[in-house]
Amino acid sequence: MARLEGTVAFITGIGRGQGRSHALRLASEGADIIGVDVCADFASVAYSMSTEEDLAETVRQVEALDRRIVARKADTRDRAALQAVVDEGVAQFGRLDFVVANAGISPGLFKLTTPEEDQQAWDEGIGVNLTGVWNTTQVAIPHIVAGGRGGAIVLTGSTAGLRGMGGGAYGVAKHGVVGIMRGLANDLADQNIRVNVVHPTAVNTLMATNEAMQGFLATQVDKGVHLRNALPVDMIEPADVSNAVAFLLSPEGRYITGTNLPVDAGFVNRIG
Repeated sequence: MARLEGTVAFITGIGRGQGRSHALRLASEGADIIGVDVCADFASVAYSMSTEEDLAETVRQVEALDRRIVARKADTRDRAALQAVVDEGVAQFGRLDFVVANAGISPGLFKLTTPEEDQQAWDEGIGVNLTGVWNTTQVAIPHIVAGGRGGAIVLTGSTAGLRGMGGGAYGVAKHGVVGIMRGLANDLADQNIRVNVVHPTAVNTLMATNEAMQGFLATQVDKGVHLRNALPVDMIEPADVSNAVAFLLSPEGRYITGTNLPVDAGFVNRIG
């Protein structure tokens, strides 16, 4: 039997990249999926977000694994919209066991900005990467508690949430995600709901491979090892992060909570 047979997972940002990878991995382990993606671009972000066609492709691939999926367009900053999707999914599937708060953006990092543009980058970055994570947990937790079976929550952090790597919204938000995890891990322990964060290094998705990001990284070469992994790999694959997520949600991770798990090819240790 698959490790997650008969369970249901709520995942944000499932249109492509890590979110789609997580959905497919958990579906392959037996879970049904409730998912959202914003399917819209952000003014402060230099690369395109996933599209409604991408979201439909995720649905197709999950269903090809003979699993059920409720996938809707929703912005994680909109708590009411998230609540509607989760409620719909639980009504259809009858339960909720897991949450993967994956949706994220990398705003305002690549160019000199006006004060107005800088403020927009801050607002969008904090809104998606921090408030959106909080909203995701809050609409889902009551359903997990109501099931009385316990469960698990995995938040997507970043190596930027474990080291001081600039004062922009991205790094600040990822540090805040650690704070959300630590508080919820204690608050939910008596319900047997575990909460952890995975912290990837650069992942082979459009967030890392877009032209603007690559241009930014080229300006950082003279700053030495702080932007290099210890292991001889420039980027990891989405599946590498999904492996960690599946482990933390599975019975094998049943006593792991309140933990930061780097999936980083030794990045954090190297710059430590």
